[in-house]
Amino acid sequence: MIELRNVTKTYPNGTKGLSQINLTIEKGEFIAIVGLSGAGKSTLLRSINRLHDITEGEILIDGKSITKAKGKELRMIRRNIGMIFQSFNLVKRTTVLRNVLAGRVGYHSVPRTLLGMFPKEDMELAFQALDRVNIVQKAYSRADELSGGQQQRVAIARVLAQEAKVILADEPVASLDPLTTKQVMDDLKRINTELEITTIVNLHFIDLARQYATRIIGLQAGEVVFDGPVSEATDERFAEIYGRPIQQDELLEEAAV
Repeated sequence: MIELRNVTKTYPNGTKGLSQINLTIEKGEFIAIVGLSGAGKSTLLRSINRLHDITEGEILIDGKSITKAKGKELRMIRRNIGMIFQSFNLVKRTTVLRNVLAGRVGYHSVPRTLLGMFPKEDMELAFQALDRVNIVQKAYSRADELSGGQQQRVAIARVLAQEAKVILADEPVASLDPLTTKQVMDDLKRINTELEITTIVNLHFIDLARQYATRIIGLQAGEVVFDGPVSEATDERFAEIYGRPIQQDELLEEAAV
């Protein structure tokens, strides 16, 4: 479903964010990408939906090159890719429902979406998405009235309303407490399992990667140093990914950076 061919990203100052990445990601996989800050996790995720342009190589989504796509073709490819951020990226002063309906913007003209003229079908999709993450009762609350965990669940509902085929989640639980972290990760896993939405999540937490992912990809200095099933992600392999034996408290500190 997603194929990265010799993907390299070099920043203007000469730093390599990614180096010769070759990956194939199948439909329905739940992948955790792990590694220290600066390893290239966010760069990799943002390259897949072309928030970052890569320097070399090619990225294919369902056989179509997002690297070469322009205009309408690029918008159509991106419409199938939902993005979840650590900072939630909600419009705080508007309602939860309006934030979820933002996932439908790619399906309508700009004037229509600016005027908030969403058809009945979109409204139904939005409420279904909110119900799936157990927050439908907050539909008419302002986003800034919600807790961090609730805001992240609204962000998940937004990509569901978008009808994305791929979810990219960049450190979605790094700023959440342990209980809320479990709720958000449970939501992502349930959605992945029930709807077969390919899910790729950047994580610092080893235990979460092992608990929720079906496959773990380890990055170090922009290179893939591990790619395999959870059963092969031993403490020794994680030590190789992080360049030293890693304790859980170190991961907690790293995640807070």
